[in-house]
Amino acid sequence: MTARTENTVVIDAPLDLVWEMTNDIESWPQLFDEYAAAEILERSPDGTVRFRLTMLPDEDGKVWSWVSLRKPDPGTRTVRAHRVETGPFEFMNIAWDYQEAEGGVRMRWVQEFHVRSEMPFDDAAMAEHLNANTKVQMARIKKLVEEAALGRSGEPGR
Repeated sequence: MTARTENTVVIDAPLDLVWEMTNDIESWPQLFDEYAAAEILERSPDGTVRFRLTMLPDEDGKVWSWVSLRKPDPGTRTVRAHRVETGPFEFMNIAWDYQEAEGGVRMRWVQEFHVRSEMPFDDAAMAEHLNANTKVQMARIKKLVEEAALGRSGEPGR
């Protein structure tokens, strides 16, 4: 069984800037408001990055952390990633893609996953949580990247 979420945002900024900022894993604690740390564990010659993300404490004070593998393809402006340490998931795969579009760059995230049966929530509840949180994170990323684009050019957008 596989659950799937798909979310999109259009960012009014040059494609290269959107790509650069959203693939700079070390800056994710500033780009996303949920991460306390992002540590690069290994970089492969093919561009694959193994890294650890650590979240800020949740409402119960628990700190979640996991290792993921991420492979960006600058030629196709796509990224494929999956969790190596899956935590509450049987598996978690994430695809990012970027396309120039009316109004800027369309950035899309697709998450495919299955929650472990012993968890106190199911795929539907996790999909609802991921969809809600992704909208918040994408809005934050849009704001920060657009501010960076404005700072670089003095004008909004491209």
